[in-house]
Order: sequence, then structure tokens, then C-alpha cells
Amino acid sequence: MSLGHACVDVYQGAVAALVPFFVAERAYSYAAASGVVLAASLLSSVVQPLFGALTDRWAMPWLLPLSALLGGAGVALSGVMGSYALTLTVVAVSGIGVAAYHPEAARAARAASRGSHTAMGWFSLGGNVGFALAPLLVAAVIATGGLRASPLLVVPAVAGAALCAAAVRTAADRGASGHRAEGVGTDDWRSFLRLSGAIVCRSIVFVGLSAFVSLYVRQRTDGGDVAGTAALCVLYAGGAVGTVAGGRLAERYGRITVVRHAYALSALAVAGVVLVPGPAVYLFVALTSAGLYVPFSLHVTLGQDYLPRRVGTASGVTLGLAVSVGGLAAPLIGALADATSMRTALAPLIALPVLGRLLLRGLREPASPGQTQPDAARTSDAPGHRHSTASA
Repeated sequence: MSLGHACVDVYQGAVAALVPFFVAERAYSYAAASGVVLAASLLSSVVQPLFGALTDRWAMPWLLPLSALLGGAGVALSGVMGSYALTLTVVAVSGIGVAAYHPEAARAARAASRGSHTAMGWFSLGGNVGFALAPLLVAAVIATGGLRASPLLVVPAVAGAALCAAAVRTAADRGASGHRAEGVGTDDWRSFLRLSGAIVCRSIVFVGLSAFVSLYVRQRTDGGDVAGTAALCVLYAGGAVGTVAGGRLAERYGRITVVRHAYALSALAVAGVVLVPGPAVYLFVALTSAGLYVPFSLHVTLGQDYLPRRVGTASGVTLGLAVSVGGLAAPLIGALADATSMRTALAPLIALPVLGRLLLRGLREPASPGQTQPDAARTSDAPGHRHSTASA
């Protein structure tokens, strides 16, 4: 499942990686280029919770290979569309494919992990590896023939569909039911909404930097395409370490504590990206990556545990609406950059992790699968708190 996740999330990273090439080859303005990111995010942010709600009622493993192909096809066609409107359309189709994949995949991965934060970290690692490889894959493909070579980007989708189909067959062999059993526990909507608000703050920072860090670093370092691609790779590659580290740290210190510290780190790191000149910007991009990715899988499991009776819905929101909504802010950042400068446009991102940290204040550690309710009642602020929910 982790490998299939990597193949699908290549297409989330590929959209941002294509932005500099749209600017260079099609002379898109910053606002127009960020509109492509919005197209990938908008429908995804709306329909992913819908798919999550459906997976709360029925097992839909057949969505996994189908959505992998849909996600890849849209991005693969984006470079050969003859108009801006058609480009937005096919990228939006890719977003729908990605949206359809994640709720069912996250539910299945959580079931297989038996409540282990580390195991969920490995599942998330697959997606983040896909993100990290996307800029390299896009750069290699576009180098062969410009945007007209984009149909070659369908290859990971075909591989991902095959991996997902294999996972579906394995689940069928185990006799998985087509009806989703109702979860056990009490839904804590207040805590879930506060968590989602924090994730929205994280999303705006991540999507904003994904769309523009390549162009920004080119300006700050006087580098070319290589400098920009390297910065985007650093931003995404941190997920390979951050998500696994986040799971391990959570099993030792508790999820809420780790997430809070990650948001504090993000605020300082984003300030460094925006304000520090020269090659040192790469260091702060790496620190930003760590701050944004350490809580990534923890967001998902926290959401699922705050809504134990609606695991699919929680997955759809934490991976969809709350994550993709950052794309809604991308055109605003692009328009501000057109009117002022890229540095001025990125400066407001410094405040968002601070706001996210404030939203997390006072949240309690929810019960996880295999964890008794008394243990869950402890807050992560308790002195000497150590928390482990390895497996059921």
C-alpha cells in the first residue's frame, strides 16, 4: 500500500513541479500558474470528504486502482492541452482521482497498522516519497521535449494501479465484507474541527511554498532551473524522514505534544525561508519540510480517533478538505506576487503555523485502537507524559 501511495501522490507533487514550466513555456502570470494548483485542489477538497463518507458505509477497494489511473491521466494530459481552460480541466480531473484514492487507502492502512503510529508513518512515507520524486520526474520528462512530453508522466499511474489491484485481490482473498461495520466510541467534533483548522493553516503554508518556492529560490540564489528544482525536492524530501520520525516520536511523547512542537518549528523555519538570503535558504526549506511533515500522519490518526464512528469521513477531511484547501489560497499568493514581489507574497505564511499552534492548545489525546479510555484521558501536557499505542 505504501508503494501504491507513492505512485498516486506523485501527481500531487507533479502539479506544483509543472508550474515553473507553464510560466516559462506558456508565459503564464504567477496568478494564472497558481490557478493550475487551485484546479488540482478545488474539486479534490470538495469531493474527498464525500468519498470518505461513502467508505464509512461500504468498502470500495475498487476505487484504488481506478483513482490511480484517473490521477495520472489528468496530469499526463496537462502539457498537451491547447488552452488554459482545458489545462485546468484535466488537472481538476487528476485532483478528483487523487481525492477518490485517499479515504479508502487511509482506512485500509489504519486497519492494517492495528493502531500503530509508526506503521501509519510508513504508509504516509510512501505518499511523501511520491511527492519528493515528482519534481525530478517532471524535470526529466520535460527535458526530453518540453511540456509536449507530459504524456510520459502516466507511467507511475499504471504502476500504481497494478499495485492497488494486487492489494484489492489480497483483501478479497481474506473475505473482506462489502458493508462497513459501524465504529465504536464517541465522536468528538469540537476537537476534530480545531484539529482541522490547524491542518488548514499547515495546508496553506505547504501548498503556497510548493507552488512558488522553486521560482522564489531561483530569485534568491540567482540560480536557474536546477536551483529551483533542488529547492522543491528538499521541501518534499523532508517528508521521507519527517513522517516516520513523527510516528516514532508520537509513540514516545504523544501525538499532541509532537504536533505542537512541529508547528512551532514550522513558524521559525518559514521565517527563515522568506527572510534569509542566499544559499542558506535551502537549510530553512529543509527545516520547514521537517516541521510540516512530522505531524502529517499524526493528523490522520488523530482525526480518525476523534471521530471513531466516521473513520472514512475523518480521513477524507484530514487528507482532503483540510489539506487541499491550501490550494484555494495559491491564487491569492500569486496575485500578490504579481502586484508586489514574491517575498512580500510569501511573508504572510510565517503567521499561519503560529495560528495552527494556537488552535491545538488544550487538545487532549484521544483514544486509539487498542487503547483504554483512561489512558486516552491523559493530556499531552501532563508532566513526564509518555504515550504508546503500538497495536491492538
